[in-house]
Amino acid sequence: MATSAMSEKRVVLLCGDYAEDYEVMVPFQALLAYGISVDAVCPGKKAGETCRTAIHQLSGHQTYTEIRGHNFTLNASFEDIDHIKYDGLVIAGGRAPEYLAMDAFVLNMVRNFVNSGKPVASICHGQLILAAAGAVGGLKCTGFPAVGPTLIAAGALWIEPDTLAACVVDGNIITAATYIGHPEFIRLFVKALGGTISKSNKRILFLCGDYMEDYEVTVPFQSLQALGCHVDAVCPKKKAGDLCPTAVHDFEGDQTYSEKPGHDFTLTANFEDIDASSYDALVIPGGRAPEYLALDGKVIDIAKHFMESEKPVASICHGQQILAAAGVLKGKKCTAYPAVKLNVVLAGATWLEPEPIDRCFTHGNLVTGAAWPGHPEFISQLMDLLGIKVFLCAEEMVMFMDVSSFVE
Repeated sequence: MATSAMSEKRVVLLCGDYAEDYEVMVPFQALLAYGISVDAVCPGKKAGETCRTAIHQLSGHQTYTEIRGHNFTLNASFEDIDHIKYDGLVIAGGRAPEYLAMDAFVLNMVRNFVNSGKPVASICHGQLILAAAGAVGGLKCTGFPAVGPTLIAAGALWIEPDTLAACVVDGNIITAATYIGHPEFIRLFVKALGGTISKSNKRILFLCGDYMEDYEVTVPFQSLQALGCHVDAVCPKKKAGDLCPTAVHDFEGDQTYSEKPGHDFTLTANFEDIDASSYDALVIPGGRAPEYLALDGKVIDIAKHFMESEKPVASICHGQQILAAAGVLKGKKCTAYPAVKLNVVLAGATWLEPEPIDRCFTHGNLVTGAAWPGHPEFISQLMDLLGIKVFLCAEEMVMFMDVSSFVE
């Protein structure tokens, strides 16, 4: 991504082992897609090292369940962070805040951000760190319900979340209950950074299926919602409110990706009721779902409608298997997960090598990516096709993301 020649907005994302998977990756990649520089750090770790994450969700038990998530790669070193050089701080939730709240260097960094008046956005259990830093006294805040007693003891004016999507703003502190509230949480943080969003009144359709890749549905879904888009997710033979299980595909040193169970993803619309003509763009997540969705006639019809109408289509990883089956790639230049190259080439497309793996490409109305590490480019290039801009004001100047350099 490129920006105009001026100082960019820079924020810190505070991470730790077993932070909640979505609560690190969704804000990280969404903010990058909007043109905001994000340094993800963890005490005791350096740039290039990883944090293990946890998948937390309510599954009918008295508290949330936990399974292993993706490995999250840090892009900066904690010891190098100077709050003066940054414009804001994001604190991820999960189990990491329990031990991070005992780290004196973490607490000092958090106090510096809070006392400077810069935006601090904390989610779920992240508020434990705010409480330990003495930063919530007299402030309205929310969080995962179980952290309420601690925040009250720390002097906060606790706001019980009426839903797990609840967010609260008091001064420069933004708090949210869980990742379900990411769209508002991220939007409020962008606003606090001085950001404004234009031309976001778009309707976007996601083609989903069982065992689509966890990040590849939720990161773009919530990133687009945070911009103010109306986003619907559908799956053949399922209705609004039904769940799709997802898969965590990761790169862990094997000859191909590993797979673990992901979050359950909640659909927002009925597949049988979808009128493709009422949407402005189509997004196709990857994972294992596309190989069977490509056999569904209505899925193929939907893909053909968007491509033939020259509406924006963004497809990532194995999602291009659907486009290949629909016969709409002939003459197109595109990429995909490398193992899908055969599908793409046999469908008549010109193969663009994804080097590095986070490289994405736009050709005409089509945005393609190879895998979830490319989400920032993938989302920003779709935004460009839709005409959506995030303007960030700094010192009475304006910057906005410009992805034209990635257009083929």
